[in-house]
Amino acid sequence: MVNYSPSQLDHTFSALADPTRRAILERLALSKSSVTELAKPFNISLPAISKHLRVLEGAGLLTRKKEGRMQVCGLVIEPMKDAADWIEEYRRFWERQLDALTDYLDKSKK
Repeated sequence: MVNYSPSQLDHTFSALADPTRRAILERLALSKSSVTELAKPFNISLPAISKHLRVLEGAGLLTRKKEGRMQVCGLVIEPMKDAADWIEEYRRFWERQLDALTDYLDKSKK
């Protein structure tokens, strides 16, 4: 089993738990965007968007870079890849458990 930082996984899953933050990441997956551009589709204030961005940045899922007077945000994929790998390990574990149960039930029928 691969070792993951429990703290990093906690931050990643916590950040991904919010639908607004997931939507922000979906937009950033398409292209880098300014904070103002990221805020446009949401019916919340710019300070609220900034709070969401700070959570994403704290989880390592987002970078911010000042370009002139604008802050441009970009997606960082590695923490999500680590989370997906962690989930995949447990998917395989449960698949093996269910296969073993199926084998046991098949043998007990005979």
